[in-house]
Amino acid sequence: MCDPMTTTSAMENFTVATNHSDFYSVDSSSRRKPFLVFYVATIITAIPSNAFSLYVSLQHIRQKNELGVYLFNLALSDLTFSIGLSLWLDFLWRGVWAHGGYVCVLSVYSLYTNFYTSDALLCCIAFDRYLAVVHPFKYTFLRKVDTAVGVSVAIWVLVVCFNAATITWEDSYYEDSKFSQCFDIFRPLSESMFRANLARFFLGFICPVVLVVFFTRGLCEALKTNQSTEEQERKQMSKLLTVILLCIVLFFGPVHIIMLVRAFVNDCRYLAWFIYPYKISVAISSLNCLADPLLYCFITRTGKENVNQFVLLFHIKKRNKDDGVV
Repeated sequence: MCDPMTTTSAMENFTVATNHSDFYSVDSSSRRKPFLVFYVATIITAIPSNAFSLYVSLQHIRQKNELGVYLFNLALSDLTFSIGLSLWLDFLWRGVWAHGGYVCVLSVYSLYTNFYTSDALLCCIAFDRYLAVVHPFKYTFLRKVDTAVGVSVAIWVLVVCFNAATITWEDSYYEDSKFSQCFDIFRPLSESMFRANLARFFLGFICPVVLVVFFTRGLCEALKTNQSTEEQERKQMSKLLTVILLCIVLFFGPVHIIMLVRAFVNDCRYLAWFIYPYKISVAISSLNCLADPLLYCFITRTGKENVNQFVLLFHIKKRNKDDGVV
């Protein structure tokens, strides 16, 4: 049972208790401002970089490279999420949610969809590179464009279904006569939310980490014994899987660890202190939409070639324009 005086004291006016069982965070303007600046910078950077990443991934697909399918879906997920962040900017600016419950739940869907489609697609990329090195001739049917399309569709369907089963109106949106709140609702978790947080932690974080560690270790061992692989290609493969692992751990680790801890904390005196760290962890997770374009544009060899071609084409057009050539 949440006592309003205890809650308010614990948060030092960072939250406002609304009744004896629930409380909802109401940020001060000074606390919202850093997040507002952070998300503005994220959106400005993420939208063009992911739009360009769609172009790069299409070049992979045109070359009949199954990796391009995963990259395209990853860029699409990140771009959709980046565009949706504009609603959170308005939320941070006003301090209250002004778009109603349906848009709120849709925004929460977008957040978690990006989390788990990104996780799954990064695992697919790691698995694809693992098969390419460790079993180059054994499982060729898994490294076809059609297979990649089918796997990508299955990922979207499974993630959407999982979100439909775990995201509820009551846990996502709160409204009374004074203000409305979306997502940043902190109170002891319902039984369904408790199970959802456990599932998110183990299925959405631990499983991808274990899989990528397995693929990375297997690939590194194979590269050591494969003398036919060039040294530069070895480094590139190892770097790619290492960066994938770091993306999952650094960007999704903090928010999922806090989810897990929250699942076992029901005392409002302690629960209240999780709000600000939770906001920071969600902000860190949004950096994933900036890291993914760097991952496949500047680490993969084809990505680098596409970037260089684009820069060269832009330079030629600019020079022709300066010289008056039509």
